[in-house]
Amino acid sequence: MTQETSSKVPTPENAGKAQASSCCCSAGRADALQASACGTPASGELNPPQAKLPHEAKAGAIAASELQAPQETEKGTEPDTLTVSADDSDPVSPSLAGSAAERFPSPAAQQETSPAENPARPDSSQWPIIPEGTYILGTDDGEGFASDAEGPARPVHIPAFRMSPYAVTNAEFAAFVQATGYVTEAENFGWSYVFQLLIPDSQQVKIVGSPQRTPWWLGVEGATWREPEGPGSGIGDRMDHPVVHVSWNDAAAYCAWAGVRLPAEVEWEAAARGGLERKRYPWGDVLRPGGEHRCNIWQGVFPTKNHASDGYLGTAPVDAYLPNGYGLYNMSGNVWEWCGDWFTSDPAQRGSSERPEGPAQGNARLMKGGSYLCHQSYCNRYRVAARSGNTPDSSTGNIGFRVVADL
Repeated sequence: MTQETSSKVPTPENAGKAQASSCCCSAGRADALQASACGTPASGELNPPQAKLPHEAKAGAIAASELQAPQETEKGTEPDTLTVSADDSDPVSPSLAGSAAERFPSPAAQQETSPAENPARPDSSQWPIIPEGTYILGTDDGEGFASDAEGPARPVHIPAFRMSPYAVTNAEFAAFVQATGYVTEAENFGWSYVFQLLIPDSQQVKIVGSPQRTPWWLGVEGATWREPEGPGSGIGDRMDHPVVHVSWNDAAAYCAWAGVRLPAEVEWEAAARGGLERKRYPWGDVLRPGGEHRCNIWQGVFPTKNHASDGYLGTAPVDAYLPNGYGLYNMSGNVWEWCGDWFTSDPAQRGSSERPEGPAQGNARLMKGGSYLCHQSYCNRYRVAARSGNTPDSSTGNIGFRVVADL
């Protein structure tokens, strides 16, 4: 990796002050909003570059004829930044051009068509049905992080719904962008976080900074869903991989166009369990039954050596590994998946036993599933009960999303 450090690196006085996502370095540190969700930094930890970069076609990227390039933002317009309270521990979410509904019209406002009339939109009619029932969610397992409000385990009644068997892919997100001209927040900010080992030595990138507590994350100028490792990278051979570098707001915009929604946390967890009860993983309690890899997580010594014995250094195809009992793939590892809820570390705010949706407001949106960077020694949040959060405008190379549809 050829690295050019930008003059926009934050000063020691402001770097890392916006502590906006729950830390999973250890159980003892997960009770405060820290700098990392399984090593996943929040966008507020770095000052975004002042300039917005128009997209340029790079080697290995999708051809310009296949996608609409993002529109250039108005010169001199700067994105909202994360503000921090006086005690420097209670981050306040930025007001980013209103909500996703304001930045992107609702399906009704677009005179929504059916998937048959508009084949670019996902057809949920064949997705697995997660049956109505009372599920035991959360955990009393000793590996759980009580400071993340993983426990106590509790019964929750959930109506039936459909869930996509896969996380949203690059191909699906590309169809959304091509149909709408949507511009992601990473593109508007001009940078996004890339894990240090994923940038090839031959690739020249400009680094705008790095979080103090998670220095393996590099703020790479020009890193977007199209160019996940920055300018010069591409997704031409990863169209069946989960889209990354998408914020919660980006995911909500996709849902508005597609006529679907993000799952509530309890829906996500009930679906991830695949019909099993009180198990650690979607397939049972043993991480590698019979020595077989069942998910894409870190193999080796984090964060310096990944043996990739599970087959992947970064993201894997969305249908890699065996599905769970409901026919859902990669509910553990690969990429963190945004949920509709606000994150809370207070078990009392998780809601009632009737399809709870968490607190009515908050500083961070909830994420489930863990990612290819999770490791037992560092994070251990690829368990189905594990939970974390990040600010709604944050994007990294290990956050994606999955969608659901009502029956």
